[in-house]
Order: sequence, then C-alpha cells, then structure tokens
Amino acid sequence: MEVSLVDMKSGQTGVITKVRGGANFSLKLNQLGLREGKRIKKISSVFNRGPVTINVDNYQVAVGYGKATRVLVEVDQVEENSPGR
Repeated sequence: MEVSLVDMKSGQTGVITKVRGGANFSLKLNQLGLREGKRIKKISSVFNRGPVTINVDNYQVAVGYGKATRVLVEVDQVEENSPGR
C-alpha cells in the first residue's frame, strides 16, 4: 500500500517509491538521504501538521509536514496473525 509519510503510523517501515516535487525539492531531500528506493521507519509525528521524524540509514531526520505529504512510501505489510502479536 502506497501512502505519504504523513499517513504512515509510528513504527511502520517501508521503501520510498516517489518524491513529488521539482528538482530543488528532490535535491534537498536527497541531501538528507531521502530518495527513491531508500528503506525508512517512521518514528513519530506531531499531531497538528507538525514535523514527521523518520529513521533512514541509522539516523533520525525531521521533515516538515508539507514536504512529508509529497513523499510516497510503499509500506511493508505485516501479517495480523503472525506469532507473538
């Protein structure tokens, strides 16, 4: 399932599939280590349009709400009936 960073739940992991924006926007995210094909984990987000904190390459990055809405992620599916849940 493909969702934006904002729509991911805390603790979910996935792979960035698309960055919707111009060359400068993509360049800024690329400098933070956020590019298509990167595996990420959402750490947290602030309730009312605040920044989204994610883990990429073993470090944490905070991305503003507006930017986070333009980054699409293919979320890993976890079986609901898996042992230990």
